[in-house]
Amino acid sequence: MLMGTKAVMMVIFLEALCGLFQHGSVDISGKKVSDKEKVDQLQEELLRTQLKYQRMLERLEKENKELRKIVLQKDEKGIHQRKLKKSLIDMYSEVLDTLSDYDASYNTHDHLPRVVVVGDQSAGKTSVLEMIAQARIFPRGSGEMMTRSPVKVTLSEGPHHVAVFKDSSREFDLTKEEDLAALRNEIEIRMKKSVSSGCTVSSETISLSVKGPGLQRMVLVDLPGVISTVTSGMAPNTKDTIFSISKAYMQNPNAIILCIQDGSVDAERSIVTDLVSQMDPQGRRTIFVLTKVDLAEKNVTSPSRIQQIIEGKLFPMKALGYFAVVTGKGNSCESIESIRDYEEDFFQNSKLLKNCMLKPHQVTTRNLSLAVSDCFWKMVRESVEQQADAFKATRFNLETEWKNNYPRLRELDRNELFEKAKNEILDEVISLSQVTPKHWEEILQKSLWDRVSTHVIENIYLPAAQSLNAGTFNTTVDIRLKQWTDKQLPNKAVEVAWETLQEEFSRFMTEQKGKEHDDIFDKLKQAVKEESIKRHKWNERAEDSLRVIQHNALEDRSISDKQQWDAAIQFMEETLQSRLKDTESVIEDMVGPDWKKRWLYWVKRSKEQTIRNETKNELEKMIRCNEEHPAYLANDEVTTVRKNLEARGVAVDPCLIKDTWHQVYRQHFLKKALSHCNLCRRGFYYYQRHFVDSELECNDVVLFWRIQRMLAITANTLRQQLANTEVRRLEKNVKEVLEDFAEDCGKKMTLLTGKRVQLAEDLKKVREIQEKLEVFIEALHQEEK
Repeated sequence: MLMGTKAVMMVIFLEALCGLFQHGSVDISGKKVSDKEKVDQLQEELLRTQLKYQRMLERLEKENKELRKIVLQKDEKGIHQRKLKKSLIDMYSEVLDTLSDYDASYNTHDHLPRVVVVGDQSAGKTSVLEMIAQARIFPRGSGEMMTRSPVKVTLSEGPHHVAVFKDSSREFDLTKEEDLAALRNEIEIRMKKSVSSGCTVSSETISLSVKGPGLQRMVLVDLPGVISTVTSGMAPNTKDTIFSISKAYMQNPNAIILCIQDGSVDAERSIVTDLVSQMDPQGRRTIFVLTKVDLAEKNVTSPSRIQQIIEGKLFPMKALGYFAVVTGKGNSCESIESIRDYEEDFFQNSKLLKNCMLKPHQVTTRNLSLAVSDCFWKMVRESVEQQADAFKATRFNLETEWKNNYPRLRELDRNELFEKAKNEILDEVISLSQVTPKHWEEILQKSLWDRVSTHVIENIYLPAAQSLNAGTFNTTVDIRLKQWTDKQLPNKAVEVAWETLQEEFSRFMTEQKGKEHDDIFDKLKQAVKEESIKRHKWNERAEDSLRVIQHNALEDRSISDKQQWDAAIQFMEETLQSRLKDTESVIEDMVGPDWKKRWLYWVKRSKEQTIRNETKNELEKMIRCNEEHPAYLANDEVTTVRKNLEARGVAVDPCLIKDTWHQVYRQHFLKKALSHCNLCRRGFYYYQRHFVDSELECNDVVLFWRIQRMLAITANTLRQQLANTEVRRLEKNVKEVLEDFAEDCGKKMTLLTGKRVQLAEDLKKVREIQEKLEVFIEALHQEEK
């Protein structure tokens, strides 16, 4: 089943790769990208596609594993299922893992027992833990800090000696050296990943389960070694961080503290014993372990000093029990079996036992393991029901808070909210395909005209219409239209289509803000929208084909019927009226309020506005004298206007005259053009029969018809591309973004926030912890029977 899955994934990936090579892309402005940028985009797309299908493969592998588990649970007939019985310690470990996910800082009622392994750096903590686990599972380094984050190890008995990470299905065979090396490497990698930039240690817990024959059932947490000095290469706060992590675990009143002391160094150099005595001053839950006793026996002048330590007379701390162990000769290649043999041989021949300085039950890691396990289960039995009651009370409080604050809402956690939001978003995106062709074309045509109207009027129509030679109108228009179509128009049309698609997409994503709108999804929807748009690349071939279509549309001058003629005149009138209104507004700002506004609202003209008004009046006289005056004011005319104004006591600059003339003439020309529109209403008869009548020369109407037709054809072409290609590609992008967000817990944490979400999360976790505790307690009682 799994090999078939991989084959399917490879086929999909190859199809995606072929698609990338077949379709070019442009940026959102529609500009062609360089070859280097195309290569970069292609590499980025390939990487994103690879990551996507890798996640899909991992998800399918997980589902495949679950299906295999179901098959294994079925009997021969495949009808009934038998439950796979979990071990007691695994059930308990799951409770601790769930609790750790709920509150990593242990600020809640986390008083569940666990064995906390603390000690000075290089005191032998990791070696003791490995002897208890009966495998060399931890990374090693001479004099170097190797434990950089807490490692929770759940030990249980099993037929095979294997290790499994909490969040992984891979089993490491601890009897094989290659698997041991891979496990150590994986632990080291996870530790490095957990450490934030600029830090040396992390509080993030790595959870590991170890099963094997003869292992004592317990949960141990190996903590970073306590240091007295921050050396070079460490973060300045490393010492304090290690202390705070250690205290967080040890202040749990039910935690068993396994205090590791290096016997080969002077006892006065240890700082961990003071820390332990602060956390457990009565020693009711502390087990003291003296390591490297073989070296201690050689180095100390008086063996009675070791006896003082084991009897608790040397250190200012108390403990439930004192143990002396040997964890090898310091060779990292030693096997557990050889270390155990060496330890037993040492204590059999040691003067410490022969002279009755140590009791037999106080030595060897085997006895230590039994003692720690007994202490652990004693603490579990004494405290677990009390902890279950505490979580029951917490659950009741959270449920009451929910009912008081959100009585009409379901208790949806972050994942459930994401699924609900995902379905809403997909429904809203599907609505894009239901937009009518008429709506697409209307908004595309309007948006495109809004974008290009200024260019058409200022750079095409007015230069041709204001020309002194009326016979050159069509020639000027044709040249400028071709230049415009070759260089700008297709690109502008693609920009408009892309922006229109974004606007419609945004409208569908936000129009739900009615009675059923839930603002808790707003950030997520906005993020999905932005990321989907960011990933969308417009097909560059659309611009080339659009250029040909627009060329052909603008070359056609044949208006077939009176209805089209009237529509062109109406379009022209609306455009010129809008421009005239804008021009009159500019003139009003230039010359200030008229007499009516000055009288009614008691406002005055400024000095410059007064000069502008006098200049405007003088220029209007000039236009009234010559209705066919050209668009440009000659220098001698500027001089005449200036002298006329000076004769009336108005000093004016020639530049101001020209600037005012531009607006005055523009107003005059637009009014004249609008008057010409009315005359051309009856000109279709002359146009259709190619009659020449200077009064009814309606080339400007034909120009506006050509523009109007080009807008309609362009809108239709863009609408087809949107409906047939771009909308579907955007829908695909949305689905991919949602899949990526679904796999990214950090994204969901960032985008789905607020008191309501956190309360639902807490409620779910507390219920899960309580239920697992109750199942564990029931299993514990059954075992005691």
